[in-house]
Amino acid sequence: MKFIQNIFFFIVLGLGVLQAQSPEITCKVHSHNDYEQPVPFWKAYAAGVHSIEIDVINKNDTLFVAHEAATIVNKHTIETLYLRPLRTALKNGITVNHPLQFLIDIKTEAYSTLDHLVKILGNYPDLTENKKIRFVISGGKPKAGDYTKYPDFIWFDHQELTGLSDRNSWNKVALVSVDYKDYSVWNGKGRMTAGDLERVKNVIQTAHSLNKPFRFWGAPDSKSAWKAFTGLGVDFINTDKPFEATRYLNSLSKRIGFNPKVSEIYKPQFVHDKKNHKVKNIILLIGDGNGLSQISAAALANGGNLTLTQLKSIGFLKTQSADDFTTDSAAGGTAIATGVKTYNRAIGVAPDGKPVKNISEILIEQGFKVGLITTDEITGATPSAFYAHQKDRSHTQKIASDLVKSDISLFIGGGAKYFSGVKEMPFSLKNSMANITAEDDRVGVLVAEGGLPGVKEGRGNFLAEATQRGLSFLKSKKNPFLLMVEGSHIDSYGHFNDTDGIIAEGIDFDKAVAQAIKFADADKNTLVIVTADHETSGFSIPQGDVHTGAIEGDFTTHDHTGAMVPLFAYGPQSDKLQGVYENSELLGKILEILKMKTNE
Repeated sequence: MKFIQNIFFFIVLGLGVLQAQSPEITCKVHSHNDYEQPVPFWKAYAAGVHSIEIDVINKNDTLFVAHEAATIVNKHTIETLYLRPLRTALKNGITVNHPLQFLIDIKTEAYSTLDHLVKILGNYPDLTENKKIRFVISGGKPKAGDYTKYPDFIWFDHQELTGLSDRNSWNKVALVSVDYKDYSVWNGKGRMTAGDLERVKNVIQTAHSLNKPFRFWGAPDSKSAWKAFTGLGVDFINTDKPFEATRYLNSLSKRIGFNPKVSEIYKPQFVHDKKNHKVKNIILLIGDGNGLSQISAAALANGGNLTLTQLKSIGFLKTQSADDFTTDSAAGGTAIATGVKTYNRAIGVAPDGKPVKNISEILIEQGFKVGLITTDEITGATPSAFYAHQKDRSHTQKIASDLVKSDISLFIGGGAKYFSGVKEMPFSLKNSMANITAEDDRVGVLVAEGGLPGVKEGRGNFLAEATQRGLSFLKSKKNPFLLMVEGSHIDSYGHFNDTDGIIAEGIDFDKAVAQAIKFADADKNTLVIVTADHETSGFSIPQGDVHTGAIEGDFTTHDHTGAMVPLFAYGPQSDKLQGVYENSELLGKILEILKMKTNE
């Protein structure tokens, strides 16, 4: 009884996921040789497949489910493995919302086996009269001229690329199936050769001209193959991995990102890049969650290039926190800002909870102005690491108080709700970036009550504009400066496993990078650093199309990962930031370039 209950839980859970995603599926999954699954029928049914294959052998008037007589298991009959479980599922309201076909591959003499099958199915009117269920005969079949002699609930699998001359017999055909190996040798890895692709396209088009669903048997069984066959119009995807294939295909539309318009990139001049000149200003851009694959996806979707990918000084940062293999944004931001590895959730404090001086405080003591820009709340983990000291990132009101007490000259971001009760604000608060003037001493722009929306949700060109206005304001002060710019939503869409969002935010972040590089070229004494606090989602890009800007993303998690993140640098002494090192070492390298003492 407990086993049956567990099966019900499994099937309901699987169907719940399926029903939530079913509008996205673009083809039907066929569970090949389903009886070889660890749990026949139930695994495929829970996955929400559209077709289940059953090999049957007629022995002593019993229809055993097996590929050959030598592999028969006494209790494994078509009734015990399939008909009774299906009846149980339907009686308990565990249903799928689409038609379900049972492809019954007859391995013994066709007529006697089929006659016995019809007799058995006669005991299951609840199944044979269900309009969503089809029983389709494959393998050993009667002559086509005899198709019409069988009940309406019996259909046939046609295995030729020509139709039947008799219309009534043709109307009994449920699908067309052919052997994939007759048309291609592609094994599902890499891509088909041009010749194979043309042959496969032709056979699919020929089958569809017969106005019947189409299936390859003996086809490669991989993600690359599933996607290729889906794109080519194969109606039933043959697989030994029904759950994996259905999950992959159901999520495919969400994992396909598309950039409808190529964003113009800025080409750096490289006049002062890597030169041993004095550095006056630092622009630090942090793409939250922006790993190498995220950057690659944005570049490839943008015609193959970003402003960022033009840069020549490149390094990698190790991101592990003091207490975990995988950092969060608080510990990652703190390591970059203070040069000290700390525990996850910590903001500007060491592992013992004591405050650690951050780069903003160090540089302000040396006469620098500091500005912070984010698409997140200004009290978010990354920006707050540059001004706050709190034992936990959730202490938002205390973090907001730290900002008020800080000597920051400029901030632009969301989070207005955390400052509504502040009576004396040392910043001239603006409701729009357009209202920032050079006459202002210290400026804050709170553009949203919470965080800002994503680009997909209408944020517009906020980040690039904020970067440009922030640089203009800081330059007007005639002091050296540090500007930190965070693109926070790359991380957000990584958590959502949303490829389209990752691409949109990556390209948007690159527009801010372009503003920084333009400023550095004009200023001649500005060092631009572009990096990330961590990678999010284990993002990879198995397939895509540079010409259309389409990218298929894949994910290993909804959380952060321990992967190294790239660092790009541009301007005087940018070459000193090359190499592979801990994120906590970046501050020391910056201070060395500025000829200042390292943090203690």
